[in-house]
Amino acid sequence: MSETVALPHGLPMERDAGPFDPPRQITRLRETRPVSPLVFPDGHEGWLVTGYDAVRQLLADTRFSSRQDLGVLHLPYETPGMPAATEPSPQVPGLFIAMDPPDHTRLRRKLTGAFTVRRMKQLEEHIVEITERQLDEMARLAPPVDLVKEFALPVPSLVICELLGVPYEDRENFQVNSAKFLVKDQQLDEKMAAYGAMTTYLAELVTRKRATPGEDILSDLARHDDLSIEELTGIAFLLLLAGHETTANMLALGTFALLEHPEQLAELRAAPELLPDAVEELMRYLSVADIFYRYATEDIELGGETIGKGSTVVVSLLAANHDPRRFDHPDTLDLHRKARGHLSFGHGIHQCLGQQLARIEMRAGFAGLLRRFPTLQLALPADEVRLRTDMNIYGVHELPVTWTESAR
Repeated sequence: MSETVALPHGLPMERDAGPFDPPRQITRLRETRPVSPLVFPDGHEGWLVTGYDAVRQLLADTRFSSRQDLGVLHLPYETPGMPAATEPSPQVPGLFIAMDPPDHTRLRRKLTGAFTVRRMKQLEEHIVEITERQLDEMARLAPPVDLVKEFALPVPSLVICELLGVPYEDRENFQVNSAKFLVKDQQLDEKMAAYGAMTTYLAELVTRKRATPGEDILSDLARHDDLSIEELTGIAFLLLLAGHETTANMLALGTFALLEHPEQLAELRAAPELLPDAVEELMRYLSVADIFYRYATEDIELGGETIGKGSTVVVSLLAANHDPRRFDHPDTLDLHRKARGHLSFGHGIHQCLGQQLARIEMRAGFAGLLRRFPTLQLALPADEVRLRTDMNIYGVHELPVTWTESAR
């Protein structure tokens, strides 16, 4: 059996096997010991879970707490793999991703009606319209253009702003600060400054909505008198951040992956009906939101190991989604694969609330992009694309693309 893994420089997050594959060290750990003891850079001991079955079991087990105030866990503005504190962190009001039942249940229940499959399907036509308008804007530009700036970021930003009732003209405020907030290797005070700028803005916004509500999700929430302004701000922060960052990175990195797999791209162009399965496969294959943390509230058996009470547990969704015990040839992009069951949206009570919205945005985005730009290609060598290895959500910083025909 393997020994405890020491990580002197934090978790091995560099995708050294290529821009789309898990880090080799993570892959080796998964093959030899899917639940591995590890020592963090600050010396405290914990566990790293990389196997699909173990990750799924852990995420479904509420004895693995998401709370920040029980032990040395990681607030969203701390750096995964590099604990910034050796003391428990206070809970952030409204940040239900970092809560356990019943607090988590109380807040999440207020949002489930806003993100039902039925409601999202009703929005689908409008999301397609937003996507097509942005493609119109992109088609007017002379290539090369940055796909992130001109398409991948604007589409989910427009959608989530409209849903939440955030003025789109304020997008620079939250896009700039959310990008700063998600940088891994920077001082905590810099992350907190970005976090503070976003929450100050959102606190003012939800206060206005409580006074004069409109027809949007934040206004609906503001009508609940049992939600404080601080809770509304935390919820708004989480929905805004998750609602544009993850989908934006999936659209850009997914396009990069398709351009780097021309045979798969050609099949998708020839058979658009593959798109729903293609989106699931891209979600599995890319796993842009990778590392999550849990805290063992009691001794728990997992994957043949005993996770001791008080242990910090690190979960790699990327490693789990590339586990050959669950997916055949997992490091191969196969748009014909039935990848349902992937863990990119999480699992259990914290499974992504907006997953249906994300699926609709990705289907609309990839379908429109491939149809409107049939000769789309990278405008620079693939190894020169700047990867977001410095960010807590993976993707590309820019994706310069070009095309040789007028977009239709």
